[in-house]
Amino acid sequence: MAEVFVEFDTVIPGPGGTGWMPRACGRVDENGLWEGWIEFVPDRAGAEAMRTQRETEQPNRDDLMYWAQGLTHVYLEDALVRALAPTPIRTSNVVASKPRFDGPASHREPRSSGATSHAVLNPFDVYQQGEDVLVRQLSALQAARLREIVVEYGFASAGWAEGKSPQELTTAIIGGVRHPGVRREEEGRATP
Repeated sequence: MAEVFVEFDTVIPGPGGTGWMPRACGRVDENGLWEGWIEFVPDRAGAEAMRTQRETEQPNRDDLMYWAQGLTHVYLEDALVRALAPTPIRTSNVVASKPRFDGPASHREPRSSGATSHAVLNPFDVYQQGEDVLVRQLSALQAARLREIVVEYGFASAGWAEGKSPQELTTAIIGGVRHPGVRREEEGRATP
């Protein structure tokens, strides 16, 4: 059964003057993994609630909560753009603190990485929306979150990532999505 993990204290402005109140939702999928998506509830009558496709897949509830609590305003803005792109799905009225949907929207195309991610975002998925979108989302993350992405997606070793600045970590991530399969060595040179 789906549940709301985080209700954000913000309103994201959308087209036509509608404000959207985001909340991170999740559930256990048919494979026993926890999947998360973002719902947007409109602040005006007559508008329909929206949802994104699956934003993340985590091995357990605690990891999904960790992902949800780490979402930034920039991430939520971009998620609203993604949610508004497909045809709206009609839903019934919302019951307080219960998701409007029992799952995320279906995938339009396969995910770039076959691995289940523990990182707060999948840089390959975001990069498909444009490098500038990825740079914006990465710039909103703390070094610890950037380190998780670097290590999780194999852009560099944990030893290399430890102690690196957010800018160095972001550079490694951008380089990794531009050139998949190339990994940074301890000396900072790229290696296949």
